[in-house]
Amino acid sequence: MRKFSLGLLAATAVVALGATGAMAQIKIALNGPLTGQLASFGEQMRRGAEMAVKDLNDKGGINGQKLSIVFGDDQCDPKQAVSVANNAVKEKVAVVIGHFCSGSSIPASDVYKEEGILQISPASTNPTFTERGYKNTFRVCGRDDQQGQVAGDFIASRYKGKKVAVVHDKTAYGKGLADETKKRLNGTHKIQEVLYEAITAGEKDYSALVSKLKQAAVDVIYFGGYHPEAGLIVRQAREQGLNARFISGDALVDKQFWSIAGASGTGTLMTFDADPRKNAVAKEVVDKFKAQGYDPEGYTLYTYAAIQVFAQAATEAKSVKFADVEKVLRSKTFKTVLGETAFDAKGDVKSPAYKVYEWKAGAYDYVN
Repeated sequence: MRKFSLGLLAATAVVALGATGAMAQIKIALNGPLTGQLASFGEQMRRGAEMAVKDLNDKGGINGQKLSIVFGDDQCDPKQAVSVANNAVKEKVAVVIGHFCSGSSIPASDVYKEEGILQISPASTNPTFTERGYKNTFRVCGRDDQQGQVAGDFIASRYKGKKVAVVHDKTAYGKGLADETKKRLNGTHKIQEVLYEAITAGEKDYSALVSKLKQAAVDVIYFGGYHPEAGLIVRQAREQGLNARFISGDALVDKQFWSIAGASGTGTLMTFDADPRKNAVAKEVVDKFKAQGYDPEGYTLYTYAAIQVFAQAATEAKSVKFADVEKVLRSKTFKTVLGETAFDAKGDVKSPAYKVYEWKAGAYDYVN
């Protein structure tokens, strides 16, 4: 995993948006990979959180109280995530928006549960996050078992009779997603992969993996992992003459994937929840981001939506106390940039909408 570098500094930074520090009365934590290999996702989260808080503060805040953000940098490292979680407790935040990586959200959620702090993740998709019966864990994205079903069905439908390899990066997210896709292929579709391999995240040379894939004459590579490794594997596969179709998950929804893979990334497929940039109810917010020269891709708007959900629940409850807000979260439907959002008893969204996307010319769009 990635080592600690600037996490302590980032974790203790408090930024009041639309109010001075003295006026800001409600603290929320934004915890995710603000530095390190996955910092581009942390940037998506930061942008979404800052815009959401500014928009709320411009309208008077929550119940007349302004909001401020406590930033926590976990670098997607489980140990660092626990440190960041403890800092959120120290800062007496009302809610944690995060984490990004499931491998961070799951151990951090133990801290929040113990301290009675609400956690709403915009991006952690591993089923375990909401399967343990914790009252404080919610997410506005879908789950890997849902995502794996979509991926497995797509592979079975589009690549019938082809040789499939399943590869993962050993993380809670990557392995979990790969295994859910494998389960769908093996069970529902009776398709057995010809190769099941694990890589080490952070490495730069995947030629040995590519050689194995070539030797097995694979037609389709399903990869559970993040965009830095995905980009390298795709590029190195093409350089070594392997033109197998590369399919992955929602951790490729970042232009950094294209920066790494280059033109070799053309035709790469991935599953991702509904792209909220295409949602009519998000147009006003999307336009504001674009006016700043920023494309709110990936999990930017999911982070914005997580804060919208908290704000609406707290307004309805007339309180930011966990027990009061939690009751509203389980009983109401919220209007967000994702559309109408409601949660089931586990804290999962009731209507995930995973689709298959394809990378072309530096951008991704739905597969017809």
